[in-house]
Amino acid sequence: MSWSLSAAVEEILRKGRDGAPLSREEALTLMHLDLEGRETYALMESANHLSRAQFGEKGENHMHIGLNVEPCPMDCAFCSLTKRAGLFTEKIEFPLEDILAWARQGEAEGADALNLMATGTFSFTRLLEIGRRLKQEVSTPLVANARDINHAEGEQLLEAGYVGFYHAVRLGEGTDTPFKPERRIQTIRVLHDVGLHWVNCVEPVGPEHTAAEIVDLMLLARREKATYSGIMRRINFPGSPKEPLGMISERRMAQMVAVSRLVMGNTVKAHCTHEPHSLSLVAGANLFFPEVGSSPRDGQADTGKGRGRSVARCAAMLREMEWNPDLPSNCF
Repeated sequence: MSWSLSAAVEEILRKGRDGAPLSREEALTLMHLDLEGRETYALMESANHLSRAQFGEKGENHMHIGLNVEPCPMDCAFCSLTKRAGLFTEKIEFPLEDILAWARQGEAEGADALNLMATGTFSFTRLLEIGRRLKQEVSTPLVANARDINHAEGEQLLEAGYVGFYHAVRLGEGTDTPFKPERRIQTIRVLHDVGLHWVNCVEPVGPEHTAAEIVDLMLLARREKATYSGIMRRINFPGSPKEPLGMISERRMAQMVAVSRLVMGNTVKAHCTHEPHSLSLVAGANLFFPEVGSSPRDGQADTGKGRGRSVARCAAMLREMEWNPDLPSNCF
């Protein structure tokens, strides 16, 4: 094994370490590095250096609250909340009392944002009502995660108290989902037009996705000015149509987190990884998503009783990797 980096990789990492933009070809070079190789560890160190220089010691916890469960007719192939998955056979909307309790708990434990996720058929009016009520009860910033929206709806979200909107052009968009990538990008531009922060992850990454597909979504996040981005791997719930394809490891995800971090350069306020794990916290990530309520990765109606990690648990993981969740958020 060579004990030195190739000149080409060393130059890419030098650029990335300083926050300079990487080209598509440079990002692809990093994606193809041997996972066992010294260059991959140098990549992760470069991303870690960039994040700690830019974000200080701040570790972010953005709490996901899933508002409803249903056999969703959108039938995205990777989602447990779909009709074809067969895990949920009736519509369940979590009571407002539960949502308020989760929000208050998140605030008490130091969550930096509350991300309210709804399925594609969830009432937009109800999403606005929940936002208005939460705004009265907690001071933690609110982020919506819902269907595509237009300008008028974006302005209504702002009026209701939301400051951001999670939206992604997913891997397999238009094939594994019924949505067109162009419509997703249109919504992203609506968010900028009305003044909502666009927050994003490259997702849901599986072993079947090519390096080129993944890098193109990293570059989209930079080009369209995400407040934060990162990598989320696909989790195969029991009976998932994707189960035969397997899943990427946390180790491979950490490599992608590092590539994504260097691609985003100095344009972002944080960098995320999901699900929460330690290795990506030394590869450029500093943002976790604790989860309660519904989750597209879980067969439990309330993922807080299943796969979801609590704010307190995520904060402990951040501290173990010397990120400080108690500092003020950099994002909103």
